[in-house]
Amino acid sequence: MNRGKYSRQILFQPIGMEGQEELLRSSAVLIGCGALGTAQANALVRAGVGRVRIIDRDFVEESNLQRQLLFDEADAASSLPKAVAAERKLRAINSDVRVEGVVADVEGQNIESLVAGFNLILDGTDNFTARYLINDASVKLDIPWIYGAVVGSYAATLNIVPGRTPCLACVFPKAPEGVHDTCDTVGVIGPAVAWAAAIQTTEALKILLGCFDELHGSLFSCDLWKNHSQRVRPKISPDCRVCGAREFTHLNVRTAATTTLCGRDAVQISPSESRNLNLSQLRSRLEPLGSVRLNEYLLRFRVGVNDLTVFADGRAIIKGTHDPAMARSLYAKYIGA
Repeated sequence: MNRGKYSRQILFQPIGMEGQEELLRSSAVLIGCGALGTAQANALVRAGVGRVRIIDRDFVEESNLQRQLLFDEADAASSLPKAVAAERKLRAINSDVRVEGVVADVEGQNIESLVAGFNLILDGTDNFTARYLINDASVKLDIPWIYGAVVGSYAATLNIVPGRTPCLACVFPKAPEGVHDTCDTVGVIGPAVAWAAAIQTTEALKILLGCFDELHGSLFSCDLWKNHSQRVRPKISPDCRVCGAREFTHLNVRTAATTTLCGRDAVQISPSESRNLNLSQLRSRLEPLGSVRLNEYLLRFRVGVNDLTVFADGRAIIKGTHDPAMARSLYAKYIGA
């Protein structure tokens, strides 16, 4: 080990030389490599976490550069997959760390194989469907994970340590219904991302070093613009379907089905469950971003080269691509998954 590289971290008494050596033996897997994921990956690789896997289905766009700190204009111009671009940057930052970028859409059929063997999972996703999936895999495989969310100027984080803390299903038995704000509809500021990622990666170091008594133990949130923070200490629910009954339903539920529409350069997305969307509310969110038309049956939204036709049950047809992963990404960005 190059002690000089980590000298300031080694001087920090809770880590020290022994802790630094432990970090180099540890591993973390990040699901999602957008704003939170890039910040988390950057911090953990610089800290000397020995193995880091980054999983993401999307590619770099110019609009990402304001807050996704591992990417640059050349990555956006080349439309590089985020996992690939992140791996290249991180390997150049710290050759001590084994960095692996995986271009994949995480779902029930593959998540266990993607996270098995790692000491920790970090959340860089943008929807509750993915987070419930992570939660099921975490509890089933006994791997701690750290939830994180950012939108606008609001950020939140929560640690889930199987057997020690409530899981996500204890805290949120059901996902919020209806249309949800996303970074692509209401925006996001970089400092909110930095706040959440700083809390997540600090808690990650504690978990990797076995310092469980030092964890903040709460659903920790902050609105940086309004100068308001909150800490809620949830309790383990004895009726929890995941950590109580060990029913891992999200590992078995099919993801949103995608069908490539022959000859139309379009993909249809059919959610696994009807969403009952408020299309008028969705129109209000999308109008600042592109052209929107609405009738009593459906909403049509054009952004860039893509047309999204959205039905009240959550079904959508995304025109301008034949790639299911791209269609799912656009769906998550503008409709919310």
